[in-house]
Amino acid sequence: MNQISNFFHQVMNDPGSVFNPELVIMYGGITILCITIFSETGLFFCFFFPGDSLVFTAGVLTETGILPYPWWLAALLMIASAIIGNMVGYWFGRRTGSLLMTRRDSIFFRKEYVTAAENFYGRYGGMALVLGRFLPVIRTFAPIVAGVIKLPFRRFFFYSSIGAALWVVPLTLAGNLLGRIQFVKDYLGYIIIAMVIGITSPVLIRLMKENRKAKKKNEKIN
Repeated sequence: MNQISNFFHQVMNDPGSVFNPELVIMYGGITILCITIFSETGLFFCFFFPGDSLVFTAGVLTETGILPYPWWLAALLMIASAIIGNMVGYWFGRRTGSLLMTRRDSIFFRKEYVTAAENFYGRYGGMALVLGRFLPVIRTFAPIVAGVIKLPFRRFFFYSSIGAALWVVPLTLAGNLLGRIQFVKDYLGYIIIAMVIGITSPVLIRLMKENRKAKKKNEKIN
């Protein structure tokens, strides 16, 4: 409870800190870390949470001692949080079905996010739950789409679990190893920004192009 109260006290004083992975973990500890991972992978209105950078930063902070857990324990807790989050997203997708597409666009939801996830899923099938772990937005909406199309739960759980492990373990371990380098400690914020941009930009640009092509085809058909 102290971690949660400390975190919300920090956010009230500095709302922008919710987007700073280092401050999120520093003030919220393992509790807020796991809640954030769960939320980003399971709640459609939390797609903007910094999942990749949180996982990597957690690895760094297990080495520096700010997060007082072995890196592998932190990784296991994050994997569990990501799997549970996906299960909530899957359940939400099965329950809401196509009703999700009738929602009006807002700051926290846009239909194009679901469309992007659908296109990604249509291209990669169940592997979208693995590959999508490494892509913001897709990471949040892929399990929802899996629920909408009623992917068998056992198959969903298999791909979701594999994806969570492949996403969390390498990033956490890399963060832990790099956290031993003083340069990484001193410039962690800049490294996180560069890492996220480098990993996600090329794929997101391609997805946007594919979505535009899909829209043009639909317009021609209609």
